[in-house]
Amino acid sequence: MTRILAISGSLRAESFNTALVNALQPFAPEGMQIEVYKGLDELPHFNQDLEANPPASVVRLREAIAEADGLIITTPEYNRSLPGVLKNALDWASRPYARGVLAGKSIVAMSASPGVQGGIRALIQLKTLLRDLNNFVVSGPEISVPEVHTRLGVEADVQHVLTDPATAGMVTHVLAGLQDAIDNNAGELVARPLGAWAASTA
Repeated sequence: MTRILAISGSLRAESFNTALVNALQPFAPEGMQIEVYKGLDELPHFNQDLEANPPASVVRLREAIAEADGLIITTPEYNRSLPGVLKNALDWASRPYARGVLAGKSIVAMSASPGVQGGIRALIQLKTLLRDLNNFVVSGPEISVPEVHTRLGVEADVQHVLTDPATAGMVTHVLAGLQDAIDNNAGELVARPLGAWAASTA
């Protein structure tokens, strides 16, 4: 069983990005289980003074990331950028520097927006940040979902479903790429130089 933690960068109750991650499981390869993280709104603002003794909400986030084989992160676009709540979560997960639980993960990054550009500017920033934090970001078709409200639906006993065939096809291929990256330890290879350096300074 491959355990994937999905994180939506939006706190809004009717968030399209949260709806998107909730709709991904049917497109995952066999043996991949996607769990949607809840609790970003509980995280305090990042404070390096608290690294040695972080709040319980931070510990829970870090444990969830550490236990996952890979991640899916979706972001809305606010003011042409990724939202502060998502950046804050990534700051907590990446610290202490070179020893955080985030480094070395294989990650699929996505964005969704009611607008025609699908949050692409925020997605580009997110991917850049994740690579700078020593993660393997799965390439392939860009999952930047425009007019997302027209591509998600609701069915009986299912909260959200992805109804657009083109988007569903891209998601299927990218999740298969995530499984391949995990099977081949792509994230660990990316983070190995940083980890070796950290070990040498311990």
